[in-house]
Amino acid sequence: MPAGQEEEVLGKAYDSRLMRRLVAYLRPYWRMTLFAIVSTLFYGMLQALPAYLMKVEVDRYLDPARNQHLPAFLANYLSRDPIVGISQIAFALFLPTVLASFVLEFTQSYAMNLVGQKVMYDLRKEIFLHLQRLELSFFDRNPVGRLVTRVTTDVDVLNDLFSSGVVAIFGDFFTLLSIVIVMLAVNWKLAVLTFSVLPVIILVTAWFRRSVRESYRRIRVAIARINAYLQEHLIGMAVLQLFNREERSFDEFEATNRTHMEAYKDSILAYGLFYPAVEMLGIIAVAIILFMGGGMTLRGAVSVGTAIAFIQYSQRFFKPIQDLSDKYNVLQAAMASSERIFKLLDTPVTIADPPQPRELAEPRGRVEFRRVGFAYKDGHKVLDNVSFTVEPGETVAVVGHTGAGKTTLTNLLLRFYDIQEGAITFDGIDIRQLRLCDLRRNFGIVLQDPFLFSGTIASNLRLGTVGISDAQIHDAARQVKLLEFIESLPGGFDEPVRERGSTLSVGQKQLLSFARALAHNPRILVLDEATSSVDPETEHLLREGLRRLIENRTSLVIAHRLSTIQNASKIVVMHKGRVREVGTHHELLDQRGIYFKLYQLQYKDQEVAAARVFAGTELSPERS
Repeated sequence: MPAGQEEEVLGKAYDSRLMRRLVAYLRPYWRMTLFAIVSTLFYGMLQALPAYLMKVEVDRYLDPARNQHLPAFLANYLSRDPIVGISQIAFALFLPTVLASFVLEFTQSYAMNLVGQKVMYDLRKEIFLHLQRLELSFFDRNPVGRLVTRVTTDVDVLNDLFSSGVVAIFGDFFTLLSIVIVMLAVNWKLAVLTFSVLPVIILVTAWFRRSVRESYRRIRVAIARINAYLQEHLIGMAVLQLFNREERSFDEFEATNRTHMEAYKDSILAYGLFYPAVEMLGIIAVAIILFMGGGMTLRGAVSVGTAIAFIQYSQRFFKPIQDLSDKYNVLQAAMASSERIFKLLDTPVTIADPPQPRELAEPRGRVEFRRVGFAYKDGHKVLDNVSFTVEPGETVAVVGHTGAGKTTLTNLLLRFYDIQEGAITFDGIDIRQLRLCDLRRNFGIVLQDPFLFSGTIASNLRLGTVGISDAQIHDAARQVKLLEFIESLPGGFDEPVRERGSTLSVGQKQLLSFARALAHNPRILVLDEATSSVDPETEHLLREGLRRLIENRTSLVIAHRLSTIQNASKIVVMHKGRVREVGTHHELLDQRGIYFKLYQLQYKDQEVAAARVFAGTELSPERS
């Protein structure tokens, strides 16, 4: 599936099922959310008051001949003295209304932004926790850039929903409702004239939503593709530069980036047309009030204060409509993001602890593969009827051509993948009946491609495991002949390690991986092409340390270099996913089978290379 393809499905603009799941994240903060909603309710109600106070002041004091009827509580409260009455309206009613609106808007905004950040914090924790529990096959199918988009961009969109979406929609609705009620109560004829432009606004809003929806879809697709492309090419920068691919990669990125820009340009055009259009329709409504309301005022049908109030109401009336249209886009974006986030969270964890796990009281370290069959994809078996045993304290080596299924054995043993046929047992217990943490804590694994995290050398050796002392990591470094190098660094064991250990050589990273496995003192040591990244001299030193390391410890060694496994207790020869030969080094040589051919090919190449060096052909190109 191309990166970003799944981003193209946006779903509904509003999905009640998704909204219920989103609202569930507000439950821990329901008091703060309720406080924000109540603040928004009162804020919306207050928005109709300033224009009405203006009407009262004009009709009672500036145009008293009209003798407009006032509500009893206002008539009794306001003084008949114009100076006193205007002061009462300005300082006792209007100013407190403005201050109360400020306080209510601030509390609502602050509360919901705080809730939004808390929800983002909870959601990101949940997503990351779920990602850590998913099996490796999930990451084989999903690009890292897409998953990063879930945790970052999509969660940010939900923050917009909580901080300025859900409650703000209530605010706009309450504001609109209060203005409509007051307008109808004051003069329903002028109210109907004001509402006359609403059909046109509805049409403009419908066009705006369709346009923004399409451009937003393209923006989301482009963002996902940019993230996936950047992640892949930044990690592979060395290969990109080695093969002089910079110009082609730039052109590919430029095309994706241009798609993103073009989508945003369409969005800008839609916003640029929509807001002026609503503003213009609002001005048309004001013009209608000026014309019709002015005529009604001259005929004595309405007061001057009523006409002035309706001009202000008509201006205030269209602002919430604009905001609601904008919130519609926030809601739509949130539905799309939540659909993708919940799709990720709903991905089943297929490799998990059993409902009733069995206990490992005193692990001995006996591993057995019983007629194991496995395929990464249906119809293409990687392992077929594989059976062999690793006894406690035994060193078992697995050899074979590339693609024979050697590394797959370790992936299945550690339950990174689950087998489809047969069984793998640890001390006689099927590993699927054990807790994952109980199983994996018995293994120390060193991979062909070492991976280091950002931090320090000490933190990379401990990997957060509680109980590993400084003496243990010093001893582990000493055993793999790395202590002298670490102590020569300015920070020693506290020397910073950059992303993926970029400041260290491949061999040094591999030795750190060895020391990491040693520091954890595993029951079983798994070495997957562990010495392939070190030079022969370092490999020789490392072999001496490994000889002491594997004493009294079960070891499973996967190797291409047959020189590293000649002293193994048992050698398992894999070929096309099957176990073809089992025996010691000398037994397999005597059989003159696959292992004998591998041995001949490897050492024949080494003998030829040695002969060429001895003859000087490697040093004299003229003689070659």
